[in-house]
Amino acid sequence: MDRTRVTARRRDLGPDLVLEVLEETTSTNAVAAQRARAGAAEGLVVVAEHQSAGRGRLDRSWEMPARSGLIVSVLLRPVLATREWPWLPLLTGYAVGRTLREAGFPAAGVKWPNDALIGDRKVAGILVEVVDTPTGLAAVVGIGLNVDLTPEELPIPTATSLALEAGERGVPDRADLLADLLATLLDTYRDWQRDSADGADGAQRLRAAYRDACVTLGRDVRVELPSGEALLGRATDVDETGRLLVEGPDGEVAVGAGDVVHVRPA
Repeated sequence: MDRTRVTARRRDLGPDLVLEVLEETTSTNAVAAQRARAGAAEGLVVVAEHQSAGRGRLDRSWEMPARSGLIVSVLLRPVLATREWPWLPLLTGYAVGRTLREAGFPAAGVKWPNDALIGDRKVAGILVEVVDTPTGLAAVVGIGLNVDLTPEELPIPTATSLALEAGERGVPDRADLLADLLATLLDTYRDWQRDSADGADGAQRLRAAYRDACVTLGRDVRVELPSGEALLGRATDVDETGRLLVEGPDGEVAVGAGDVVHVRPA
């Protein structure tokens, strides 16, 4: 398989983004966090052809062969109060799913809170970390998207890649896909922080868009909790703070992303 460098046909990403491409690093999130503490502005984008110590949610390890996917971290400095920041992982998952649908993968969606799926198989993982910097708190948004992985290279049996889902239409160029993903992410991020003339705020618009794209809603789910207990019920909604609402045997329960180990179909 010909895995060319993601920068081989780099597109102009516009004046609001600064692109840093690394051949290899331990973690793009770690690099972006280091740059943030050194004073980097919002819009720094760190891309790696390979990372040796990638992490997912709950410190799960994550790795893919060199040049087989998109490994990218974006530095953001939201102006909204930090109580609104739990929406950032959901926002990112929504943006990845939307990008993939627009790239010709109509079955792409987001599983609460932020796993991007094609059908029922995971194609991208997301890790958002808050960083304390001399100029205030910042957020590092990390995305790992499986692009050219073969079945033997998939990290788990329930994963997939764009190459496996593309069929005859072929796999999108990674440089073009990166540009489209960044544009969608930033558009969604800016709209989240913007009020509109009709009085609807960005959080309301994001919640409505996310609910439309979330494949978890309406399904019977098993929510595995850190205590080892499991909550069984139907996922009915996402509340104003981004928590999943599950109608269980004892009534409706709200669970936050930090409170669960897994959410699986029941």
